[in-house]
Amino acid sequence: MKGILYLEDGTVYKGTGFGYEGTRVGELVFNTAMTGYQKTLTDPSYKEQIITMTYPLIGNYGINEVDNESGKIHAFGLVAKDVCMKPSNWRCVMNIDEWLKEQKIPGVYNVDTREITRKIRNEGNQKCVITTENFSVGALKKICDDGELNADQMKTAGVTEVTELKSDEHFHVAVMDLGVKQSILNELLCRGCDLTLYPYGTKAKTILAAKPDGVFITNGPGDPEAAKEAIEVTEKLITNSNYGPGQMPIFGICMGHQLIGLASGGSTFKLKYGHRGCNHGVFDKNTGRSYITSQNHGYAVSAESVILHGLDITHLNLNDGTVEGMQHISKPVFSVQFHPESNPGPCDTGYLFDKFIDLMKGGTL
Repeated sequence: MKGILYLEDGTVYKGTGFGYEGTRVGELVFNTAMTGYQKTLTDPSYKEQIITMTYPLIGNYGINEVDNESGKIHAFGLVAKDVCMKPSNWRCVMNIDEWLKEQKIPGVYNVDTREITRKIRNEGNQKCVITTENFSVGALKKICDDGELNADQMKTAGVTEVTELKSDEHFHVAVMDLGVKQSILNELLCRGCDLTLYPYGTKAKTILAAKPDGVFITNGPGDPEAAKEAIEVTEKLITNSNYGPGQMPIFGICMGHQLIGLASGGSTFKLKYGHRGCNHGVFDKNTGRSYITSQNHGYAVSAESVILHGLDITHLNLNDGTVEGMQHISKPVFSVQFHPESNPGPCDTGYLFDKFIDLMKGGTL
C-alpha cells in the first residue's frame, strides 16, 4: 500500500502505507518520545494532528487494553521510520497496523523522519495531507488547499454531558473538560477526589452552584484564544476563588494553563514547532529544582503579559525559556504547561497534584 505525505508548501514524502486505507488533512507535528505511542495517539490534545515519531521504530510492544488515554485515537495520522508488525509483550492484544485499521487512521512509514523533523524545526508546523490511497500530486495539492484546520477542537474533545466519577469522597472537584487524559483524572481519583466533569460551554454559575472544593481545568487541543466561552468561564471562576473558608482553589494543566493566562488578561502565542515528547526540561523557581516533563502543546503564554495581570512565573522551559508554570499573587490559583501525570513520560512532577490537595485543605501557595 502506498503512503504519501503532501505538505502545504508542496513538499512530498513517499513511503509505505499501513493502517487504514484513507486520506486525512491535519497539522504535521513531531513527537520525541521513545515510548508511549498508544498514550500519545489517544491523547485528545492531539486531535486533528498528524504525528511524526522521531524514535525510529514504532510498535515494538504492540497495543494493549490499558494504555488508552481516551476512548479512541484523536490524531489524524501517524508517521514513522519503521513499524514493527510482530510485537512482543505479554499485554499485547494486536499490532499497531491492526489498531490503526480498526480506528480508521492512516499511517505512513519507510520515510526519513529525521528530514521531516528537521523541516518542521526549521520552517514550523504546517498543514499536511496523509494518504494511503492513489492520488496524483495535483489532486493532493487540491485536497490540501481545500482542507481546513479547526482552531476550536476542544469544543468536541471532552465529555458531552455532565459525568460523575467517584473515589473516597475526601474532596469534590469540578473538572472543566476540554479533552482530558484519563491518567490525569486517575491522579485526582487516587488522591480521594470525587470528580464532576463538565462539558465545554458549561456556565460558571452551574459549576459554582455545585460548591466544589476545587476546580480543575484540563488539557485539550486547539488555539486557546479561540476558546472564548472557556476563557469567560475561567475568568468568573478565578473571581470567585479566594483564600479563606471555601476558598475553591483552581489548578490548570496545559490548555487549562493557557486559559488561566488569558482569563487573567494575558496573551498567548503559537510556538514555531511546539513541545511534544516526554523529555523536556523544566525549572521550578519555587523548589529550585529542574525536572524532566511530558509535554504536548503548540501554544505558550506570554510571560510579560501575565506578569502585568497578577500572575507570578513559577516554571520555565530549559530549552527556550517559555513559561511552564504560573501562580496567582493573591488567589489560590496555579497552573503548569506540562503534563505532571507523566503519561507517557517520567514521574518527576506528581507533587503538583499534592499541591492542589493541600490547597483544598486550606493551605496557601
